[in-house]
Amino acid sequence: MKHTKIVATISDQRCETQFIEELFKEGMNVARLNTAHITTESALKMIENIRAVSDTIGILVDTKGPEVRTVNIGEPIQVTRKQLVEVSGLLRQSSENRIALSVSYEDFHTEIPEGSKIMIDDGEIELEIIKKEKDYVLCEVENPGIIKNKKSVNTPGFSVQLPPISHKDEEFIEFAAKNNVDFIAHSFVRNKEDVLKVQELLDKFDSPIKIIAKIENLDGVNNIDEILDHAYGIMVARGDLGIEIAAEKIPGIQRLLIKKAVQRKKPVIIATQMLHSMIDNPRPTRAEVNDVATAIYSRVDAIMLSGETAYGQYPVEAVQYMHRIAKEIESGKDKRNDITIPSVENEVAYLAEAAIQASRELRTTAIVTNTLTGRTALYLAAFRGDNPVYAQCYNMRVVRQLSLSYGVRASLIVPKKNRFKMVRSSLKDLLESKKLNGEDTVVYVGGSFGIGGGSTFMEISTADRLTQKVN
Repeated sequence: MKHTKIVATISDQRCETQFIEELFKEGMNVARLNTAHITTESALKMIENIRAVSDTIGILVDTKGPEVRTVNIGEPIQVTRKQLVEVSGLLRQSSENRIALSVSYEDFHTEIPEGSKIMIDDGEIELEIIKKEKDYVLCEVENPGIIKNKKSVNTPGFSVQLPPISHKDEEFIEFAAKNNVDFIAHSFVRNKEDVLKVQELLDKFDSPIKIIAKIENLDGVNNIDEILDHAYGIMVARGDLGIEIAAEKIPGIQRLLIKKAVQRKKPVIIATQMLHSMIDNPRPTRAEVNDVATAIYSRVDAIMLSGETAYGQYPVEAVQYMHRIAKEIESGKDKRNDITIPSVENEVAYLAEAAIQASRELRTTAIVTNTLTGRTALYLAAFRGDNPVYAQCYNMRVVRQLSLSYGVRASLIVPKKNRFKMVRSSLKDLLESKKLNGEDTVVYVGGSFGIGGGSTFMEISTADRLTQKVN
């Protein structure tokens, strides 16, 4: 069994239960819904189909976030190198002498400074601002290409003052809250205020949905500590990040963000173009395999597929490859790659670290814990042990929330009032489901003060002996 989780993007064009079941069987843990390409009506059908396959699959709704796009383009515009283009947040028409390009943020031309770069369509076309005018900025085309409608507009090194949540984001956050979605992945998070704005909307609907902050610009990287203070986890979205920041800096930033998240005991997802060639080909390139492997060596919680499963020709095979790569890399873990967790700050963290250490040194089969909120399981995941963590949860939402956490296999269990009955019930459930054998030695982390009282003790014994403690 792999420890690294797989997030797969599902589209409304391909969301039949049979298809979702295939992805699930091959190792998909979380299904991602990209709101840039769906409506709430189609999203509801997707959620129903995912839930029909399994209650344990996490559902992540990915918002569009604050972004700028090209607008008001009928036919694609061909541009040549050194050509002059007027770019504006106002709707303007091209003339015979010069192309006028409109974008979706009305103050764009007033905020962006002279000398800045404008990247269009994920960096396919680069413009340089050579002069500012009242109603537009005059730009020079750096490379030839075709500009199409509704394509991304990035401004590397400069942040325009977009509102943190769009109207469509509000619609989907409300939809997610009303339909028991597990995660909101909010795009283009720049600071803690962006996270708090999403949380305000969720609080309005009394929703326990967890927020994943997508880091895809320089502000997000620079403010990662305050973002991690308020987000449940982060996604390193390398598409826009690779446009905003020089490509050669991305690997180092990726490792830094993973380290920051793991040390804070927060789930971290690596996303964008992991097996991109499998959209059209049955096998990934060697470079892609290495990219996935590097993320796993870096101790990431989850790896994500986008177009590969949303509309690619080989979606199931892409998940299979992800699974195989994860198992292979995890089987040859090198402790020198481990991330040092800062000094233990509370009893739960101390027990988690001790449990992982004991599990390694005593060569136990697994770690078992009961958890009301998932906190103990998150802490155990952060220390990146070699053995699976079986988290016995008291509600299905926590089961699904742990679907993003490294090495955690969560399942639902009936609550017990007595401490020893809780231990016995947890182990019996795992024995009956064949996840453990009676002779398996396990580390059990539990609490003496009932459900919700926090983890306070650790025991090490065989599963049989632990289940026989109370008749």
